Amino acid sequence: MSSDPAGFDPAAHLPDDLLDRIRERAPIHDRENTFPEQDLAELRDAGYLKILVPAERGGAGLGLEQAAILQQRLATASPATALSINMHLVWTGVAKVFSDRGVPGLEFVQDGAVAGEVFAFGISEGGNDLVLFGSDTDAVPHPDGSYAFTGTKIFTSLAPVWTKLGLHGLDTTSDDAPKLVFAFVDRTDVVTTSDDWDTLGMRATQSRTTRLDGAIAPASQVVRRIDPGPSPDPIIFGIFSVFELLLASVYTGIARRALDLAVATVQKRTSKKTGLAYSQDPDIRWRIADMSLAYDALPPQIAALARDVDEQVDNGARWFTLLSGTKHRAVVMAKHVVDQAILTAGGGSYFSSNELSRLYRDVLAGMFHPSDPESAHSTAASALLGPLEG
Repeated sequence: MSSDPAGFDPAAHLPDDLLDRIRERAPIHDRENTFPEQDLAELRDAGYLKILVPAERGGAGLGLEQAAILQQRLATASPATALSINMHLVWTGVAKVFSDRGVPGLEFVQDGAVAGEVFAFGISEGGNDLVLFGSDTDAVPHPDGSYAFTGTKIFTSLAPVWTKLGLHGLDTTSDDAPKLVFAFVDRTDVVTTSDDWDTLGMRATQSRTTRLDGAIAPASQVVRRIDPGPSPDPIIFGIFSVFELLLASVYTGIARRALDLAVATVQKRTSKKTGLAYSQDPDIRWRIADMSLAYDALPPQIAALARDVDEQVDNGARWFTLLSGTKHRAVVMAKHVVDQAILTAGGGSYFSSNELSRLYRDVLAGMFHPSDPESAHSTAASALLGPLEG
């Protein structure tokens, strides 16, 4: 994967030898259904958890555009490791969105990332299709400004290792209720992590269910109180923009790896019928070209939107269509490319030990992340046709 025009070198933050080690461990964690603790340790030692923290606070000072390139690169080695690290990077990315725009409140996230804290993403809830715009978790205010959260969060990636969980809940008791409260809680004995992650793919993320029974977010870690529903508040824009673009990056990285594996396979296989390498077969060449044409569209789209976030471009109401559309296209593209790669590589890719088999399972997770296909299409339709009547 090449550097960007500004001279940014991804290998300076994700060296080839580190990627090689992560790639070697990926099938083991997939097979054993375990979290890649060594990946996390090496990424932390490399400074990867603080890439989005400003240099003056001890980080690498990278922008979202550069982080997206790095996440694509990491996903070529281990999609599950990249996806789990995504959730930490979302919060450091939101903190960057805040600081770039002069909004206070998330400096402790930046300082925590530098100090070695691991931030997890506790937004998803079973049956809550409002996602960011509502919550079934109770957020009970205390006189000192702290909040107690009680509820259940699902798909909590980094479950075995996180030290702070960023989450939201609904305050229904304050004078100005209802209010959505965004805050961070520590891992304590009132936070229970279930050992329930046994999935088709993305197994190493260990995105287990998290139950909160009065988990306390101190006043210093209560970030935002806003009205439920769609909102222009920086917390909504920050989460939505960083989350969607880094997700798109992970699935684009999967597509890149699948394409590379398909190319390598057809270059080393020979047809018994013709005596020529499969790379000389016109049908296979068309399939490889089709994969490339699909893949090539996504990295520039991700880069352009991430640059807009970094440069605080005002895309107005179009932001949500642009962001959800990019994530949706990345997942659809990646699934198509992996499908084509498996057909190109032949029957050997059907064995569970084959990397393409794992990529096939991993890429399926993309359809479940917000924005899902229904939400992305609804957002685009509303932007073009207006809201549904009635």
